[in-house]
Amino acid sequence: MNVKNIKRTIGAGTACVALAASVMAGSHRAAGAQSANTPAREVPRFEPDASWAKIPNGWVFGQVASAATDEQDHVWVLHRPRVVRPDQKTGPPVMEFDAAGNYIQGWGGPAEGYAWPQSEHGIYVDYKGYVWIGGSGNDDQILKFTKAGKFVMQIGRGGQKKTNQDTQNVWRAADVFVYQKTNELFVADGYGNKRIIVFDADTGAYKRMWGAFGNVPTDDPATGQAGQRGETGAAGQRGGGRQDLTRIPAKELDPKDPGPPQFSIVHGVKVSNDGLVYVSDRSGKRVQVFTIDGKFVTQTFVDRWCEAPRGSNLFCGSGDTVASTAFSADPAQRFLYVASRSPARI
Repeated sequence: MNVKNIKRTIGAGTACVALAASVMAGSHRAAGAQSANTPAREVPRFEPDASWAKIPNGWVFGQVASAATDEQDHVWVLHRPRVVRPDQKTGPPVMEFDAAGNYIQGWGGPAEGYAWPQSEHGIYVDYKGYVWIGGSGNDDQILKFTKAGKFVMQIGRGGQKKTNQDTQNVWRAADVFVYQKTNELFVADGYGNKRIIVFDADTGAYKRMWGAFGNVPTDDPATGQAGQRGETGAAGQRGGGRQDLTRIPAKELDPKDPGPPQFSIVHGVKVSNDGLVYVSDRSGKRVQVFTIDGKFVTQTFVDRWCEAPRGSNLFCGSGDTVASTAFSADPAQRFLYVASRSPARI
């Protein structure tokens, strides 16, 4: 997805918002206006299938924290079994389904040798077939397993000092991605820290990190709001403190305002086939794009009008938008799909 300029494309009659890449030769300069003779890009249309997942044994999902696909087009679901009602039955936190929705296997949960997250959050299957899992509770670690559920490695450990300068631990990491060309693990870190941090995917050794716009990530709550907001976790409680009701409604902001110099909730990370890193800044309402080494390329806002304070004419859930991204399956990865959280749309 060779991004020079990111544009919003809305397909007629759909609720799908896709960010289309303008492919140009040369540097990452802004693309010119689309010619009137250029055919419009057709956004793919999708239909929900609520009966797709064939869950066995009368089980139900808890809160579904994340889903991922592997090279077989199998779907891996990470959910929170500890939040189901006492009268419900549920399966293990990791469940694998084939493309038709048939249940293949399940595993996961607390065990000897590793620290299972208090609140499951983020699952990813890498190109070697390893399964990575994070947590949004009081979780300072990333776990690596085989597809059969055998523990391989843990990066970070609980009970550590909470800081963006820590290169050995994460803090409530939300998402991970392994880039095959460099065999590096990119971590969206996260609900506590405000950064992208990169590790070697085999050894867990620290490589580099950066914040919004490629800035050095800071712990200053005035800019990064570090650790002030949370995610509903296993106990069903909001873990990040009270909501900030002093923000200026987005429609009053200067449209040229690039937004805060630090990330808010770093909720997702993906790397395109051509080596660009797409970061979901959930409360920042934006997708920021970087080179593999953390050099800022561009950004786009999604549903920036969405604001949180109750009583406001702009009330929109929690006020968060960009929860995650996904690339279209074509080789050029022509479209970037964005999950906009509070407006509840793709």
